[in-house]
Amino acid sequence: MSAAPGRPKQVRTAAHQGEGTPVSDRHLIEEKLDGVELFKGHFLHAFRDTVRLPDGHSAVREYVRHPGAVMIIPLMEDAQGGIRLVLERQFRYPVGQVMIEFPAGKLDPGEDGLTCARRELLEETGYSATHWAKAGVLHPVIAYSTEFIEIWFARGLSQGPRRLDSGEFLDVLTASLDELLGWCADGTVTDAKTLSGALWLQNVRAGSWSLDWQAVAPTL
Repeated sequence: MSAAPGRPKQVRTAAHQGEGTPVSDRHLIEEKLDGVELFKGHFLHAFRDTVRLPDGHSAVREYVRHPGAVMIIPLMEDAQGGIRLVLERQFRYPVGQVMIEFPAGKLDPGEDGLTCARRELLEETGYSATHWAKAGVLHPVIAYSTEFIEIWFARGLSQGPRRLDSGEFLDVLTASLDELLGWCADGTVTDAKTLSGALWLQNVRAGSWSLDWQAVAPTL
């Protein structure tokens, strides 16, 4: 098998502790010595690397290279002026369950996060949005994947027809934030990205975290 081209993005070598005092992370960093490709599928790419540990010994790390993805938190006003959230129910084959999730999808090659978020929201739910805000990034499976998910909020929703991919089956539903939080608390929602989205929603609603909204022409 051929050597793996490149390596996962290197982590920062310095962190901050206490009152902003810089602390070196060099005692934690692993360095790649060699690597082989294990599998290349439609969008997952698996590797096995040999690394040098901080104490000089070596170890093996197996991981999946992922193109990255986006998650959308769509905010919809109801007739009383309250906010409802657009969610999905979709069967996830690896865990064998129908999961409640926020709309999401992987980045196409060369695609930026906002373009992907607008495309996925329209394709999966039929909704377009006039205002968007990037909240942050989450890493859902740091032990074995390079995957990152950009978190996008959307508001000013208007509904049209869905454009599901061939072989894609999902239901669209709406819920209040309190309903979503209840599902997170009782174990109905276990999807990691949706749990992270609920955390963002709680803090935005409380005024603890802010969003920088931008106007965007609705997707046609």
